[in-house]
Amino acid sequence: MAKKRNVFEDTGSDIKVNAAEKGAIEQGEASGRGAVAVWLWMLIILIVAMITVGGLTRLTDSGLSITEWDPVMGAIPPLTTSAWTAAFDAYKTTAEFTLQNMAMNISEFKIIFWWEWGHRQLGRVIGLVWFGGFTFLLVSGKLPKNLRFSVLLIGPFIGFQGLIGWLMVNSGLDGVRVDVASYWLMMHLGAAFALLGYIYWIAQISGRREVDLLQSRRVREHKLFGMSTGLMHFVGLQVLLGALVAGIDAGRNYTDWPLMAGGFLPPDLFSLTPWWRNFFEDDGLVQFIHRMSAYLLFCYAIIVVRRARFSAHQVTRSAFTTVMILLLFQVVLGIITVLNSSPWSLAIFHQFTAILLWLAVVRGRFLAGYPIVTLVRSSK
Repeated sequence: MAKKRNVFEDTGSDIKVNAAEKGAIEQGEASGRGAVAVWLWMLIILIVAMITVGGLTRLTDSGLSITEWDPVMGAIPPLTTSAWTAAFDAYKTTAEFTLQNMAMNISEFKIIFWWEWGHRQLGRVIGLVWFGGFTFLLVSGKLPKNLRFSVLLIGPFIGFQGLIGWLMVNSGLDGVRVDVASYWLMMHLGAAFALLGYIYWIAQISGRREVDLLQSRRVREHKLFGMSTGLMHFVGLQVLLGALVAGIDAGRNYTDWPLMAGGFLPPDLFSLTPWWRNFFEDDGLVQFIHRMSAYLLFCYAIIVVRRARFSAHQVTRSAFTTVMILLLFQVVLGIITVLNSSPWSLAIFHQFTAILLWLAVVRGRFLAGYPIVTLVRSSK
């Protein structure tokens, strides 16, 4: 008769059972997250530099100095006297030269040429950094599967941004305009901010383990996430309106505040025909809309930040406090810039703080959707 066995008796004791390895869900991918983060932050820094140099290019009226778009050979600047003369002769065909810069000599032309050339070079560098980084990480197996499609889209996004940039420049080469069309400038800057925000969002995802993202999503603050999404769109709209102001130098007129030329509304509204041109080309109306939008944005941000104060997560609360501080600083800086008729130093500083505000809002929205849970020790 077989011996009766105890139900608690160990069975198969001669077989070694390996415990599940910690973090197995990300096995083979965790080692690459650091490399991905470095690569994405390189792109972020380059795009911030690109936007800043682009602003200086606009403020120095350098954007029309190169009248051709050659993604490959355009990387080589003029190297001989004859090449410089040919580039200058091409610029002389623009309305900007014939109507505004007829007294310019070739030495002065070289200054605006280098600004535009440097701006375009940064675009090429950004494209190469994306392609080189993506290829290396993919081939080496260091690119996490959950990020592959997201980072792949960055490449076409960069190319699309370059296309918009050329269409913007081309709008100023029609023989009539002395500047690029303000609506193309708006699209160009808006696309740059969208690309920056997109990459920054992915960078934040890459900085968190997959298991942490899954856990934090369970405690997502849906109301705050929705409100911060609205805030992000509102800031994006304000950036677009700011591009319109810059595109027609509207910030250099109506230098009183809080009134405009002594009244609430600027004079001679809707004097351009057809009527829709006024929203893009009338300096008084464009600046008025930018001002009113800033006031509304500030009020809405107060509502969002007050909501964030009730968040259970300290990091989320701090992120929205940063948003409020940057927004307040941006509003004050904007007023000072207008009162001083928008000198280039204040104007570029105003644009740079807009970049910081944009990144702060994107971070706040991310933390509302994927909170970092912190344990608070009892003081008892």
